[in-house]
Amino acid sequence: MKGNEALGEAAMRAGCRHFFGYPITPQTELSAYLSKMMPKVGGTFLQAESEIAAINMVLGAASAGVRAMTSSSSPGISLKCEGISYIAGSDLPCVIVNVQRGGPGLGGIQPSQADYWQATRAPGHGDLHAIVFAPSTVQEMVNIVFEAFDKADEYRMPAMILADGMLGQMMEPVEFPELKAHTVEKPWATNGHKGERKHNIVNSLFLQPQQLEDKIRERFERYAIIQEKEAKAEEYLTEDADIVLVAYGASSRIARSAVNSARAEGIKAGLIRPITLWPFPVKNIQAACKSAKAFLAVEMSMGQMVDDVRLAVNGDHPVHFFGRTGGIIPSPAEVLAKIEEISGGAK
Repeated sequence: MKGNEALGEAAMRAGCRHFFGYPITPQTELSAYLSKMMPKVGGTFLQAESEIAAINMVLGAASAGVRAMTSSSSPGISLKCEGISYIAGSDLPCVIVNVQRGGPGLGGIQPSQADYWQATRAPGHGDLHAIVFAPSTVQEMVNIVFEAFDKADEYRMPAMILADGMLGQMMEPVEFPELKAHTVEKPWATNGHKGERKHNIVNSLFLQPQQLEDKIRERFERYAIIQEKEAKAEEYLTEDADIVLVAYGASSRIARSAVNSARAEGIKAGLIRPITLWPFPVKNIQAACKSAKAFLAVEMSMGQMVDDVRLAVNGDHPVHFFGRTGGIIPSPAEVLAKIEEISGGAK
């Protein structure tokens, strides 16, 4: 199944019945798929008049306690950032999909990973975070949709799935769980009180500075729990690795091939693949520092995640970078050449 369509099918099976979006390449198939399939499960598909409208529709639906989702690609996500901030400031759960394309500006429609900073540092204005997942296969995109909705509900915050044009457009075999309704108790939802409880109010406006600070501090206590409990990564051949590659999403597939080629040459290379980008799997990087001699971040950008790798390494080892940008996907041979350069050539 094509990645974009698999995301849509997984969302429905995860209990999402409300999707609001706006077409932009390379994620349009996700919206197109849900436009056909949502009505079949009694759901709502609505193509909004703009990305700004779509994210605010998500805010409204999430306020009522339903599972809601939107998707877009890089410049479209930029337009949604104000609404994402309102959602975070209102403590609302939702899922946002970014199938990244090249930028800045209109850029191009080819795959990119240059939205890492936006997703992990500033998905909106103010003091906020979103949980950010980075799948590397179509099957993992399916699995992560379920986890994204669950974690968004658990922590009452937006969750973002950071994919890219390569994953969105490629086709791979996938398995889906059975379609079923998913209900979570949300006593805070603005879904009608029937005279049985107080009015629920969903709001992100706090005019008293102390009240706003207290609210943000309480939210960051939740973020600290997420950083401790929810950081995830996959490790590949890191036990004895001298050079540890760090790559996520589509880039990790290329990095894994380069690691295998390096091992064939006698170079002890390994791979750490972050599955969550926020929270970043700092502990995995720090554990690798005990045996590794150097790290290499591989990205489809001019270097963004590499900053988090450097922070995690904390100056204990050199951190190198290799990236292609503009929609160019790095090749395993290019990454292998960088590994050879770092190691001083094949052993």
